[in-house]
Amino acid sequence: MSDSSTVTHHCTIVILTFNSSGIIRETVTAALQVSPHVYVVDSGSTDGTPALLEELGCTVVQRPFSNYSDQRNWAIAQVTPHCAWQLHLDADEVLDAESIREMRAILAGPAKFDAWLLRRRDYFMGHMLRHSGVNPWHLRLFKSGVGRCESRLYDQHFIADAPSGRINGFMHDKNAASLTSWITSHNRWSDAEAKEKLGPGAQGGDVLQARLLGDARERTRFIKQVYYKLPIGLRAFSYFIYRYVFRLGFLDGKPGFYFAFFQALWFRMLVDAKMYEHRSRPADGASTAP
Repeated sequence: MSDSSTVTHHCTIVILTFNSSGIIRETVTAALQVSPHVYVVDSGSTDGTPALLEELGCTVVQRPFSNYSDQRNWAIAQVTPHCAWQLHLDADEVLDAESIREMRAILAGPAKFDAWLLRRRDYFMGHMLRHSGVNPWHLRLFKSGVGRCESRLYDQHFIADAPSGRINGFMHDKNAASLTSWITSHNRWSDAEAKEKLGPGAQGGDVLQARLLGDARERTRFIKQVYYKLPIGLRAFSYFIYRYVFRLGFLDGKPGFYFAFFQALWFRMLVDAKMYEHRSRPADGASTAP
């Protein structure tokens, strides 16, 4: 826990940005209803994002981007000595009225928990997905000194050294990127996921634990471990059927189909293909001639 003698803000909101001018005003405007102190780590935006943030009264620092875990944990280290609570958001995650109201009540204290999970509602192609979204629960609000981002290359979650409560409101992940940008990002993230699965992976307290009887995030991590034990190819098709049919993704219309196709089938198949490609490469110096 941070030293109370150095705390200057009750709650600091931390946001990571890169070329986020299309959505960041909406994100910050909602966040400011929780706390007036917004600390932004920008990764060299060229679209006017920093100037817009400064206009909104945010503190903006520049730092080259390596990966989300590194960037988030660096940001945590910067603000921890100066605030009692931290709320972490992505640039396109907009809080709704209920989540704002609940967080204000938590911060007014005394809080029942030192860490809180918040539900995310996904958007795709400009449409809100009521059924097709993935990983709905995320730990984003916690006391300084309690939380950190797990050491993973992809699908990183915040973890806490304390039990967590649940906030009933939503953060709306409005995903302002075009489909072309979304595919470009997910192609890059498939590299990270394949590398993560091919490597030894982080262990112990540095990662969210996979537990069938744990919280929603831990159950999802457990199911993901089971998923990777299924045969390549079959698992991606099975996941698509699960998301589109059994999780009622078809009720989200065309955006729901496209999201299930690209997120559950294309992306997961791409990760499998890259893992297969890596494992099929001959050893250094080996001949590939028949």
